Amino acid sequence: MHSVVVIALSLPLKVGVYEDNRLIYSDELHGHASETLPLLFETLLQNYKISRLIYANGPGSFMAIKVSYLFLKTLSIVNNIPLLATDAFYFNNNQPIKALGKLCFVKMAHSIETQVFDEVPSHTFELPQELMIDDFNSDTLPHYGIAAVT
Repeated sequence: MHSVVVIALSLPLKVGVYEDNRLIYSDELHGHASETLPLLFETLLQNYKISRLIYANGPGSFMAIKVSYLFLKTLSIVNNIPLLATDAFYFNNNQPIKALGKLCFVKMAHSIETQVFDEVPSHTFELPQELMIDDFNSDTLPHYGIAAVT
């Protein structure tokens, strides 16, 4: 049985396959989530018995979060595979995440807020070498962080 973790918050998208909660395979996808996730999962579903899907539900790229959520939620329902999530800060050591311009998302003790930075910090998201399943939850709705501009 395998868990698959998807980090689709910025490019490259990162996907990891875990066996006994240890990373055994990883890939970086450099295209749009809507184009790359279906192709990758076609291969993953043929090669692994997937028992759990996990994704970073934001904040990050609005479109990438939405697409990955819809794709993974559909896959979860169709194949009866549990879907879990956690916020993006789990995958970048709680560093600020670029939102728009000099605005960044920052994780506070009990919330995610936005702050303006003179210089926007660079950030990378990393797949953990080992999964701690208790760090993820069944509240999988996307967290976009800021409302759409109208």
